[in-house]
Amino acid sequence: MLDVRVDKQGLAFLAPPGGGAAGGCATHAFKTRSNEPAYAALPPSNGVQVNQWGKSIQLVEDRDKLAGQSLKINNSAAISTNPDRYKQHGFHFTADNCIACHACEAACSEKNDLPAHISFRSVGYVEGGSYPDFRRVNISMACNHCDDPVCLKGCPTRAYTKFAEYGAVLQDPDICFGCGYCTWVCPYNAPQLDPIKGQVSKCNMCVDRLEVGLKPACVSACLAGALDFGVVETAPANRVQTKLAIPGFPDPEITHPNIRFQQTRELPREMHRTDSMPLTYVKKQEAGRIDYHPQVANQPLERQWNLNKLSSREDPIVIFTLITQAVVGAFLMLFLAPLAGLEVLSFAAHPVVHAALLAGLFALETFALVLSTAHLGKPHRFYRAFYNLRYSPVSREIASIAVFYNAMGLYTLLLAVPGLFSLQTFTGWLAVVAGPVALYAMNRIYRIKARPFWDHWQVLTSFYGSMLTLGSLTVAMVYAAVLTAQGQSFADLLAVAACPMALGLALESWGLIAHARELNRRGGEAAASHLQQRTTFGKTYLLRNIGLALSIASVAALGTVRPDGYTGVAAWAFAAALIVATAFIGRALFYVLVIPTTMPGAFFWRNKGFEDHARETGLARMPQVGVLPDAH
Repeated sequence: MLDVRVDKQGLAFLAPPGGGAAGGCATHAFKTRSNEPAYAALPPSNGVQVNQWGKSIQLVEDRDKLAGQSLKINNSAAISTNPDRYKQHGFHFTADNCIACHACEAACSEKNDLPAHISFRSVGYVEGGSYPDFRRVNISMACNHCDDPVCLKGCPTRAYTKFAEYGAVLQDPDICFGCGYCTWVCPYNAPQLDPIKGQVSKCNMCVDRLEVGLKPACVSACLAGALDFGVVETAPANRVQTKLAIPGFPDPEITHPNIRFQQTRELPREMHRTDSMPLTYVKKQEAGRIDYHPQVANQPLERQWNLNKLSSREDPIVIFTLITQAVVGAFLMLFLAPLAGLEVLSFAAHPVVHAALLAGLFALETFALVLSTAHLGKPHRFYRAFYNLRYSPVSREIASIAVFYNAMGLYTLLLAVPGLFSLQTFTGWLAVVAGPVALYAMNRIYRIKARPFWDHWQVLTSFYGSMLTLGSLTVAMVYAAVLTAQGQSFADLLAVAACPMALGLALESWGLIAHARELNRRGGEAAASHLQQRTTFGKTYLLRNIGLALSIASVAALGTVRPDGYTGVAAWAFAAALIVATAFIGRALFYVLVIPTTMPGAFFWRNKGFEDHARETGLARMPQVGVLPDAH
């Protein structure tokens, strides 16, 4: 666990317990050479007190509170005498100078002993114009040690710490259990999930070098003087700009990153990515300032299936979310419907069926939870998901699902115990409240600014819609089969159950229509996701929409006609298969269509298109390519 050292600004400045490494990241006490070049030395601050976001650069009001405390790098008690030690530091990148030699990448990888498929720093680029007036802007990017580190807030295990020393955001891989949520919320590709080790790691600002007065390894290795480092808002020598963004850089409003740019050369109106992301950056002048805004690149509208690409690392989460929503909805129907007068679903009317269905729901949710745990890089550390209830939506989701799961299980057990009606009622109502709350918490996980395709209220309508549709469908089909086997009619029950089913399907359809319109209105990565939805997965997207329309029509028709007997069971079974298949296709699309507000890659590096090509052609079997053969 981490102890609060200074709580001046909320999340910031948590310190590890004495004797441990600084966040587990700076693993070696750095020893300087006798001939360290002058350009590798940290420069002094220019005296600016407040950064461009209006936040104090001095991270500790009373410096004496931390004076004499060591970062315990490699258990060393050494303490830096740098007068700027408690000021926010950051990178400065002069795009005009970068020649894309990748020396910064190599130095970083060598110092941190990284495998080929992991890179804390990477160099991508955007380009524009036409021959002979062709321009290219290279972008070297690592962790920006933000003022508002969304990785720190999102991490359920509290593996991240923002230190008062240099303002470094450090991450402890030994605490991480490999959920990868920080890789979702970060706009800069800074946290790196290693599927082999099952954990995340990232740039640690080379705090061991900072402690001895040296710049980070990547900066010291830069051949062209493009990459520099120091107290934020302190421009390096011979630099005239400390801009917050350049073409291709994600919206700095998301995290208030501690990186500044200089880019003085005139650029074309449009700059294009060379990776597979369908984005271009267009020059706009607003409030006297020229910025480049992302827009969808012009592409032919050619619909494809790409059913094989529906599979992703998130396949277990597809199943987990759908099962959880179905189980919550089914329990709500079993508990609330008898209270509303639908006696056929009460325990008294069919005690064996009622209890068996509840037990089945409990077993199904158990399977879903095991599946979600297996999705982690280190499943045996699943209990750490509860560490960050204050800030992490992942922690809140797991906690609320745990309350629902245990309340439902206890309610099921108490059905067999006479004389405990009050306790049974309490646990039932607790599950009724906790279930929808858990789905709301699940929805909050996906409201991520760095993933505009998800950041819409449609996520909530989809989750609650699935709860109503799949939950009611599950209960109705079980009882329809049982009642038919007993020679009883189920027509009235299915007619009632058709109402929440239709409501759920309509709710999801309404959200999807509003979502598509909003994606186009927003532009940028949101519209690019929608373009991919209509092209790369265009036929699959159309199939899902047709399936949704047919599902609504089937439920409405069957609820009106009220078929009974084995013919009715067959008709409803067909409708159920259609509904479930449509739900799985829609949820799989939900995960694979996301285009994050990420840094541009190169022709082959950090390029999803190249990664797919490498796996298809066998290049990924060569470790030096930096692409793992298994995409999952």
